[in-house]
Amino acid sequence: MDITTMREIVDRLLDPDAVPVALPPTPGELETLTLQLRGHLELLLPEVEKIAKRLPQQSIPRYCALACVGEARERLRTEPTPRFGGGPSHARRLARTLNALCDHWETLGRATP
Repeated sequence: MDITTMREIVDRLLDPDAVPVALPPTPGELETLTLQLRGHLELLLPEVEKIAKRLPQQSIPRYCALACVGEARERLRTEPTPRFGGGPSHARRLARTLNALCDHWETLGRATP
């Protein structure tokens, strides 16, 4: 997993100070970033799920990671709507979900054999 690249895309949308020379994304860039986020989610989601399912049934980290996996699946099913802020807000929701999956992947990857 290229977590570094995933985090860079997340930072581009959620932490403008992480990329201080960057301007807000243009509509074309936003579309590209959204597609990248979706692709990364589709790649990382099954990996986090696989690692989480190796943990004991009553494990809190397992429960949290699987809840995040469920949220990621729901985010992938949604499309941008004007009611919820359109494309930019949709991309930020995807970015927050990817960021959480990256956190779970890093944490669970160190905790499981």
